This record gives sequence, C-alpha cells and structure tokens, in this order.
Amino acid sequence: MAAAQGRLSDGAGGMDEPEGTEEDARHKGSTAPPPFAAAVEALRAARLRPQIEVEATRAPQRLAPYAYALEAAVVDGDEDLADGRLVLLHDPAGHDAWRGTFRLVTLVRAELEAEMAADPLLPDVCWSWLTGALQARGLTYGEPSGTVTRASSHYFGGLSARPSASQIEIRASWTPREGLGGVPDTAAHLASWCDLLAQVAGLPPAAPGDASIVSLPQRRGPQSR
Repeated sequence: MAAAQGRLSDGAGGMDEPEGTEEDARHKGSTAPPPFAAAVEALRAARLRPQIEVEATRAPQRLAPYAYALEAAVVDGDEDLADGRLVLLHDPAGHDAWRGTFRLVTLVRAELEAEMAADPLLPDVCWSWLTGALQARGLTYGEPSGTVTRASSHYFGGLSARPSASQIEIRASWTPREGLGGVPDTAAHLASWCDLLAQVAGLPPAAPGDASIVSLPQRRGPQSR
C-alpha cells in the first residue's frame, strides 16, 4: 500500500515531527492510560468499506505523550486512487489549543484531472468534504484547522514523455468530543475519514447521503501500487 508519507502537524503550533521507532511505540503502548488504550482498540476493531485498505504505521512521537497512526489507500485493482494518514494524539493533561485531551490529525491526497485542479472553488469544496463527512455521521468536534493544497507537475528533457499531473492534498486536525470515560468515538471518526478518502478518490457513497455533496469523478492514470 502506497500510503501518504508526508509530515503531519497537530494543528496547534505547526509542529512537524519525525516518526518514532518501534521501540518507542512499544514503550508508550505499555504505559498508555485507559482512555487512550480504549480509543486505539476502537480504531483497530473498526470495520470499513472493502475498497479501503488500512494498516497501522509508526506514529510521530513528540506531538503528544501518546500517539497512534494509521495509513490507508483507496484501491481499485492494482491502482491506488487516493491515500492518506490518520494520527490519534492524546495528552492526559489536556492541551490549550486542542481544548481537549485528544486530537486527530490527517493527511489525504489524490491525483486530479488538470481541469478539475484549475477550479478556483476546489479548496473550499475539499474542506467541505471533511466537515461534511464528520457531520454526516453526527459527530461533534471542535477547533478544526487545516490546509488544502493543489499542485501540478510538468516534465521536461528526459522525462518529457510523462504526462502532466495534478494532485490535491488535504491536511487537517480536529478535536473529537469525548464520551463516557473520556473516550471519543474513534471508530466513527475513522469511518468519517474513510468517507473523505472515498470521496476524494471519486467513489460513490457507501450509503445514500446529501445530494449537495458531490464526489470528484474518476480520474485518469492513478498511481500504480
């Protein structure tokens, strides 16, 4: 699975942190407080639509005392239509910028048709896909922040045979509402995030939804896995 490998920010102070080692992850996992352990277990047990492949990956170690990360790809045969990364952060002492003890941080990206990438409304539409995916599942969240970036690549010289390519990238973070025992419904937030991935990839919705939310059409030439 060729999932997103970019750096992530926690949305609080623009911090970019390197990933930790497996040893760091094991050490933190052995001392995790019950709310974080429960939130992680819910992520691991979540059942998602079959077109989305999800697996655990190393989490950044200095964004919060506890972190857990997943990477995912929307797969069609041997091609990845979109990919992304979702990180769950937890600070038992709370975080002023988060206004809570948990934070979700994401990076999502996909290839675009050139004409779609040129649409001046595209960034606003992509941001609405994120908030709409959360709202569609009735999730309450706070302090959302993020960026939507579009980029185009043109090839020259020895690479001139390659067609031009355009890409959309969504980086965002939000604070999930905590439920009983101080544990957010991380499984529902993961499902919403996968809804966003599917929408960016151009897949039809898994269930009937708001007709005002429109998916991107299938794009030409997704990257090979």
